Amino acid sequence: MEFGQENAVTRHPLWLSAVLAATVSPLFAASPKTCMTADEASKLVNKDVCVSAHVYNVVELSNGTRFLDVCTPATPDADCRFTIVSLADDRDEVGELRKYRDMDVRIRGIVQPMHGRAGMVLSHARQFYGGPPRFKPNPMLARGFNGEQSRPPILDPNLRSQGSGRTFMNTRDQETRPQSSGQHSPKPSQSF
Repeated sequence: MEFGQENAVTRHPLWLSAVLAATVSPLFAASPKTCMTADEASKLVNKDVCVSAHVYNVVELSNGTRFLDVCTPATPDADCRFTIVSLADDRDEVGELRKYRDMDVRIRGIVQPMHGRAGMVLSHARQFYGGPPRFKPNPMLARGFNGEQSRPPILDPNLRSQGSGRTFMNTRDQETRPQSSGQHSPKPSQSF
């Protein structure tokens, strides 16, 4: 190539990088998580899975707990091995569930053991779109906390001070040093 002559590739490096990014990026894109049936999910307790199921009925108890019935009407209740539960506390985040009756749904969540069968807690509407369940803090760690306190919101023993000052360099613990001349007896260490 002579001085002053350039081809299109060397004149437009942004064009080259755009073409390269368009051809390489699909290779690294993650495929969406495949959903499994309720029977397959019932064997994966304590796993985060996507469940694809048909909702035959939506049952609401008097305390506000709602169930998505994913077993066929011909299946006896004792043989139904999977259930989807939405608690009353999550009603605002989940929304209306009756609209899912007689529909195929895909729900992401953690499969948990529930009274002799496997189930999933539906705690947020984003679970219908592949999103995670709603975060619920452990009440045993957050007890007795309000936002106006200056202490941490959890009672973690690792965050507490361990006495008065440093424990590995406590000035009260004295070691005796041997005398260089050997004439004086060493002082005994103090213990409290």
